Amino acid sequence: MSYELTEDIKRFDNHRPTFKDRILHNEVWYIYHYIRHLRYVGYYQDKNKLKFLWHFFWYKRLGFKLRMTIYPNTIGPGFRIYHAGDFVHVGPKVRIGRNCTMLPGVVFGNKMEGVDEKNIIVGDDCYFGLGVKIIGSVRIGNNVTVGANAVITKDIPDNAIVGGVPAKIIKMKK
Repeated sequence: MSYELTEDIKRFDNHRPTFKDRILHNEVWYIYHYIRHLRYVGYYQDKNKLKFLWHFFWYKRLGFKLRMTIYPNTIGPGFRIYHAGDFVHVGPKVRIGRNCTMLPGVVFGNKMEGVDEKNIIVGDDCYFGLGVKIIGSVRIGNNVTVGANAVITKDIPDNAIVGGVPAKIIKMKK
């Protein structure tokens, strides 16, 4: 638990947002605390009902304010969302690796109506641009960069730069 929070703080330039950020309504304060409460909700889910309810209240409240839905225990350590804005959705069947970055509008969705039992697996060090949609059961490799408004419907290998509708490999990183 403390490891994940420490890694998250590293992605915020090694310092927590201050009370001044809260007073000035800087989005970095809201995003940081949303991720923090999300971690605590996942941690206290089966351990301490009172602490779970406290953090769940703040997780939901900040989620409504920021228009984000990220299910507990789906994101790896060092997760970062750079801006609030368009809707963000990370469902319960998604597993995101370490040090991943998202911009507003990223949605992990189902191909069909109803509950999809298959997982979406995202590797480490991935970057999702503005408005990216990941549809269906896919595996995204490590160190992948996804361009703005791309729609991913098939597996993506490691070290790829992808973009387009549907997403295609534009270039491979060295």
